[in-house]
Amino acid sequence: MTATTVSSPETVSTVATAERSRPAPARTPFRRIQYVELRKMFDTRSGFWLMASIVITAAIATTITLLVGDRDDLTFESFAAAIGSPMSVILPVIGVLAVTSEWSQRTTLTTFTLVPGRSRVLAAKVLNTLAIGFVGMLIALGVGALGNLVTSMITGVDPVWDISVSSFAQIVLANELGMLVGFALGLLFRSSPAAIVGYFVVSLVLPGLSGALAAAQDWWADNSGWFDLNESRFLLFDGGLTGQDWAQLGVTSVLWIVLPLLIGTRLVLRSEVK
Repeated sequence: MTATTVSSPETVSTVATAERSRPAPARTPFRRIQYVELRKMFDTRSGFWLMASIVITAAIATTITLLVGDRDDLTFESFAAAIGSPMSVILPVIGVLAVTSEWSQRTTLTTFTLVPGRSRVLAAKVLNTLAIGFVGMLIALGVGALGNLVTSMITGVDPVWDISVSSFAQIVLANELGMLVGFALGLLFRSSPAAIVGYFVVSLVLPGLSGALAAAQDWWADNSGWFDLNESRFLLFDGGLTGQDWAQLGVTSVLWIVLPLLIGTRLVLRSEVK
């Protein structure tokens, strides 16, 4: 024989009331989400060395400039230009991997289970990406400044500091825009190889096609700045943008950054995570 327990209506009502009155778990603070997402960018071997490559490449570029360049003509701008080339490649890749690494490693299910609000996770990722870009440029600036001081000690000539605060701000803006392009492509493709290849197509192949088209079509030569983000963005490295240049930069940023970010965000928010 088996014993059967019969619950009275009063007991069932008490249990249901207790379940309804149970407080909902507190929402995960955004600061904690941001900290966890930032830690994810460093806690793998590939992520760590990618971040370390900012310092390593800046040091290598500075050393090569110091050894190969004409030391009598070297200025702070010389070192900044040498460091800027590898930075323009590394920083956008960081923007790509900030999104795609989780999809490649299949950890998105865990992330979006712990934090169901996907938009909050994406906001933390993009803020961390921009913060790393800014800090990375400060580190590169410091390495370049050190190279400039070493050159001054070797040559016995006073160091030339020919990069103003506004010029440096424009250089940072140019690199941050590049990182946002990489981030947007990461949202669109959610695959590291596809997004990285897509970025190099946008940054290397399309400018060549635009230049060829400008040589053949006068209309494109006069108006390419309204459609070619690279043409507008690269002007930031030279400084001295006119009002029209800033307007072109704003239009092309909307076309190549804002719209892809919106489309990619919608795809991530609606995609099935496996």
